[in-house]
Amino acid sequence: MCGPFSGFQGIIRLVEMISSALALVVVLFRGRMVAPWGVWCEFVWVLCIIVPLALLVVESRGWHILLAAFLPNWADLTLGLTAVCCISVVSATVAFAAVFVCLTCIGNILCFVFSLVATVCFLVDVIKQKTAFGSGYMSSLRGTLRISEAFVACMILTAAVDHFVRGEWFYKPFGMILCAIIFGVCLLVTAAIIVLNLLKLLQCLLVFRLNLVEFVSNLVAVVLYLLAVILWTVFGYRRYRHNPYTCIKCSYADMNAVTVGSALNLILYIVDLVLSIKSL
Repeated sequence: MCGPFSGFQGIIRLVEMISSALALVVVLFRGRMVAPWGVWCEFVWVLCIIVPLALLVVESRGWHILLAAFLPNWADLTLGLTAVCCISVVSATVAFAAVFVCLTCIGNILCFVFSLVATVCFLVDVIKQKTAFGSGYMSSLRGTLRISEAFVACMILTAAVDHFVRGEWFYKPFGMILCAIIFGVCLLVTAAIIVLNLLKLLQCLLVFRLNLVEFVSNLVAVVLYLLAVILWTVFGYRRYRHNPYTCIKCSYADMNAVTVGSALNLILYIVDLVLSIKSL
């Protein structure tokens, strides 16, 4: 190996890209996916190709030195992006295996194997980077919480969209639609806070201190997620005698995923709120 692929870091990123690309190619070869969970898997594999490639190009060209004014800790950003890819590809691997893999689906089994290889590579990459560069916002508890909140929100939105697509077209009450809007808004705010913590210069645009902004956003997120948990449960499970799917085996799978995910994110935001109160 030579150039950007010399050394352990370059080699493992190359394997990450190849395995993710093979998983994507196998899926595209067997036909385009239209189910929300399939679209999520395809998005994750594309992300797992682009992120290692972008990191390799930037580091091999030395461009990260030019970004020092905007990104004071490049190693922290690298660890954060790798961690995002890791948890995303874990979710894609599990979701693909649960929804699409069967004993006679050879192509899907191959896709699952390639995705599993990518998962192992990203996990090893994260552990190695965490050991070598264990400092910075993305490595801290607050950064880990933010990444987890955003990741869980993506899973919730995917399950909610899948429920709306596969369920009966005439039963989409405003309460459930409002829940999906809440999940999306909280996801955008969380992503914005992550960017603000990474790009220190952007904090100059804020009228208030970032700690205060995080406290207010966490407080609002806790209230909104509590409302969403109640609304989703009330409007979704009151049809317990009616199966909204053509598949009896997958009845209420997405409903349960949204319920558990929203409850989990509510807990994460409560913990984040407590930490933000301490930082005021």
